[in-house]
Formats: sequence, C-alpha cells, structure tokens
Amino acid sequence: MNQPTTTTLPGNTSLPSSQEALQALIDADKGTYKYSVEDFFKNPEKTGYQLSPDGSYFSFLAPFERRMNIFIQKIGETTATQITHETDRNIGGYFWKGNNRIVYVKDSGGDENFKLFAVDKDGKNAKDLTPFDKIKIELIDNLKDQDEAIIVGMNKNNPMLFEPYRVNIQTGEYQQIATNNNPAEPITQWMTDHEGKLRIAIQMVDGINQKINYRADEASDFQEVFTTNFKVSFQPLFFEFDNKDIVFVSSNVGRDKTVIIRYDMVKKEEVGEPLFEHSEVDVSQLMYSKKRKVLTGVAYTTWKRQFHFFDKEREDLQEKLEKRLTGYEVALASSSKDETKYMIRTYSDKSLGAYYFYNKETDQLDKIIEVGPWIDEKDMASMKPIQYKSRDGLTIHGYLAQPVGKEEENLPTVILPHGGPWHRDGWGYHPEVLLLTNRGYAVLQVNFRGSTGYGRYFWEKGFKQWGQNMQHDITDGVQWLINKGITDPKRIAIYGGSYGGYATLAGITFTPDLYTCAIDYVGVSNLFTFMNTIPPYWKPYLETLYEMVGHPEKDKEMMTANSPALHVDKIKVPLFVVQGANDPRVNIDEADQIVASLRNRGIEVPYMVKYDEGHGFQNEENRFEFYKAMTGFLYTYLQ
Repeated sequence: MNQPTTTTLPGNTSLPSSQEALQALIDADKGTYKYSVEDFFKNPEKTGYQLSPDGSYFSFLAPFERRMNIFIQKIGETTATQITHETDRNIGGYFWKGNNRIVYVKDSGGDENFKLFAVDKDGKNAKDLTPFDKIKIELIDNLKDQDEAIIVGMNKNNPMLFEPYRVNIQTGEYQQIATNNNPAEPITQWMTDHEGKLRIAIQMVDGINQKINYRADEASDFQEVFTTNFKVSFQPLFFEFDNKDIVFVSSNVGRDKTVIIRYDMVKKEEVGEPLFEHSEVDVSQLMYSKKRKVLTGVAYTTWKRQFHFFDKEREDLQEKLEKRLTGYEVALASSSKDETKYMIRTYSDKSLGAYYFYNKETDQLDKIIEVGPWIDEKDMASMKPIQYKSRDGLTIHGYLAQPVGKEEENLPTVILPHGGPWHRDGWGYHPEVLLLTNRGYAVLQVNFRGSTGYGRYFWEKGFKQWGQNMQHDITDGVQWLINKGITDPKRIAIYGGSYGGYATLAGITFTPDLYTCAIDYVGVSNLFTFMNTIPPYWKPYLETLYEMVGHPEKDKEMMTANSPALHVDKIKVPLFVVQGANDPRVNIDEADQIVASLRNRGIEVPYMVKYDEGHGFQNEENRFEFYKAMTGFLYTYLQ
C-alpha cells in the first residue's frame, strides 16, 4: 500500500523517488544520539483519557496493531477492555454517550471523510452510524443530556452543503431536522441551545458576507439578525442558561481584538460591557459549569495559555491542582456529570506530561500514567518566546528553541513556519522542535502577519500577501537570528507543512541565497491549481479565499509572481518533498508539479509519497520513515 507507483510525466520523469533512494536518505544521518526518531513520534502507550458521565469508568486510546484504539477500564481495577479493533487508521476522536456507549470517528487513508461509529463499553453492539461513501460529517451537538441521540451535519445531499441530522446512536436511524439547499446562500454553521434545539444558523452571502439567523424555537422560521463581512468575527458560543434570547459571543464587531460579549438576538444589540477583553490578543474561549449553570472563566493565549476566572470554585480548583503539579501546565481533560471527579492532564514544552484522576469530594489525586516516560525532560530544549520588528514596523512574535548543552551562537538552524496560514504557533510540546533541537539545530517558529490570535488588523495584513509580506516576516526573522549571532548564515534550512510547505518553497524560490536546503511537507506550490482543487465543502468559502489569497483572473499577475512552481529556475538549493496521496486540502498535484519541474531541469529531488495518508502522516510507520529521512537530509546539508 505504501510502495510507490510509477507515474510517467513530461520529460520521462518518474514519480516519486524509489524506496532505495529514500532509504539512502534515511541512512545519511551518521550522528549518534541518545534519542531515536521513534522516541519522539511513536504512539503513546496510553493517551486520550476520558471519564464516563457517572465517573465509574475511564476510557483511553492505546495502540492495537500500531493503530490507536479505544479501551475501557473500571476505576479501581487494573485490567482494561479493548472495545475497538481498527487496523487501517487511527481513531480520530471519541466521546462518551451516556454511561454505556462510546461514539467515535475515523476517516479512510487521510481523505478526511470522517465516518461516525458507536459501540458499547463492553465492545458489543458496534454500529456504523453513517454508512455512506465519500460523505463528511461534522458534529453539531453531542446532546450530553440525551443518551440516545446526537446531532451531526452531513453533506449527503450535496457535497458542498452540510445539513443537520438527528442520529440514534443505538439503531443508526437518522432524521434530517433542517434543510440547507441554497448554494447561493449556504448555511455554514448550525448551533443549538442547551436543550439541543436548533436555534442559530449562519449563512454565507455572496461568498464574503455572513448572515446571522435566529429563531426562538424550532417551530419558528429563522429570522435575520444582521449581516456582516467575513472580516468581522461574530462567533456565537452558547446560550445563557435560561435558553432564551441572550447568547454569549466571541466578537470583534467595532474592535480590533476579539472579546467575549452577551448579545440579545431579538433586540439585535450587545448587552452591557464585554465580559472579558485583552489588550494584546483575541479572547474566544468561554468556560462554564454545566451542572451549576455558571460561567467559570475564559482561556486565551499570549505566549502561552492563560486563564481569567469569574468563579471562585473553579479558580480554587485550578490553583490547588497547579500547586500539587508544579512545573506543568494543568488542564481539566474530562469530568463526571456531577463534576465531582476529574481527569487531569499535565504537559510542558519538554514533556507529554501525565494523566491524573482527581476526586473532588475526597481531595484525592492519583497518577494514572506518564504519557511519554522514555523522554527525560532534562535533555529537552525550552521554547522561549521572542519578538522582533518586521521591515515595515510590525511586531512579530514567535518562539526560539536552542539545543541543550551547546554554545548559543553560530548554530545550524531550521526555520519552521506554521500551516494555515490563518493559525498560530503556541507554546507547548512540539515533537518536531524537540527532535530537531536534539539533533543540534536551533529552531525558529514565527507567527507572521496573517496569523490568528493577534487581532483583526494583524490578520488582515496578511491578505493577498502569500510570498510577499508574509514571507518577508519569516525572512526578517532569519536575519534577526543572524544579526544576533545565534545562527550560522551558511547553515539554514526551512521546513514546513501545508502553508508552511508553501512558505518553504517560497523561501528557496524568492530568497534563493538565504537557505541551505528545504523540506516541503504537503505544501502548496501553485496558487492557481491550489484554488482549482479545493474540496467541494470549501466551495462556499471560495470568494473569501479570493479575498485572502488572490483571484485567479483579477490577481493573475500577482498569483503568477508568487507561485513557486512557476519559477523553479530560481531554486538552487537541495529540496526534499513529502506528500500524502489522499490529501483533500493540498492535492498531490501541488507536490508533483514542483518535483517534475525540477527533475525536468536535471535536478534530482527526493520525493516521498504515502498512499495511505492525507494532509499529514498519521500512521506510525510513515511518521518514522519521514522523520528519519528528514534528519538524514538535514545532516547531509547542515553539518
């Protein structure tokens, strides 16, 4: 399944590289290291712990034939029951549905057409809840207070449009509960109240505006509340606890930074002052106690995750746990329905941390398992927040990790731009960063303009700036490292996935003297073909993409100038290309183009394709092979 097929392209180019050529790359790393690639990328022994609603059992994910499957264990006992036996693909996520049943999702070969399954906690009564081919599902409401049903969106009737269905998790029977049959104004988001009633629908209008629709109950028709441009964020989070007309919303209407507000959907107005706002970053996560029906706090990210609490009980719990688990970030991973028992997860930038079971009534905290005990934190590098000024005066934030025990100067360096690009890097456990620093490289991560979390102005500064100012921000970060003496200017690699893959290709195309070598992982190479191969369920956002990336006709000159595949004559450093054949986001043609064009110029490009993967490698054996080839490639050109 993973063996390359032979594809003949113009110029008698054969794609991808032979297994022998890739093995030679793997063998090229001649260094001696305390930690192997497997140590950073193998499946954890156990992870993904959750509590049953009654707090009597916990579930977890663990490997079975190298794929992550679900196991159930009664609290206080030492043996667990395996309830799923997936062997082709990791389970993509799961949750408890009542005290006896588990619902989980899994795709096929990375195609992201996730299907929905359910199984009893003893492994019996397994059911495929969405037995349809090439259909994608979205969870709308897991209906925690209703044991028999959930609400999902499915693009069953039209691959572009998701319609809501109530699905019986015992029988698999489903009922469509609303329509979404207007491609000109598609509904892109549905939201329920605390009783699971469908009350809010958000539509795309003209591809660039969002219409917020509301109804008081399911017997009424949706009515427009207001329409706003996609650049303005108005994200309903959940209803007030009386289920009437007030909704908590993450919004930047009339502001640069996103704040938490209360909004009256009937009066069509903001109620009172914002519940919380931060001067430097967006705030979009609002926490609450379902049992006590109170707001507990907000979480937001500056250089790392921060909390602001409204509720003393929740604040006291956090402080108590952090004092006992000092030196780690502490998160509530799961809780019983009565909120007396909790699954606690710790982590840091150097450790996958551990899971703990906490009984609030007895104040007992018991460690369940260390997630990655084979890694000694003392050997791992720290992620340090940094900032610098771009050439046009913007403050750019990021992270720098440097090898442990090495002089902090003249280091070989890997630049690691994030994907998205409408995303951001954050502080925490990054196995790629730890692998690279363990191999002796400094690693720079940059939240270039267009990254999310820093306000609307910073985000919009990235519009139609692929290969331009977004890339300049990365380039300026490299120069910042060189000026500080941290980086050896003759030993700089750039590596990224998705948009980070595009930034990698843009870096070696448009600043060909800056980098020594590059690794493109599922990256965009041609802005025109990228737009033409997006999955059908992205089509409602196509006009938005035109605004943010570029229009193939109106911005033809700009898109041509910034498509690396159209300027391969400028590339002069070694490049390694990696791709999943089933990638629905960045079609394999993006990788094929860049490889074929370079090979037709007589330049050999190592090219790894996995035929059971999509937008990034999930299967353990594929991760091992990729990262071994990566370290071999970097060793060849940066040592």
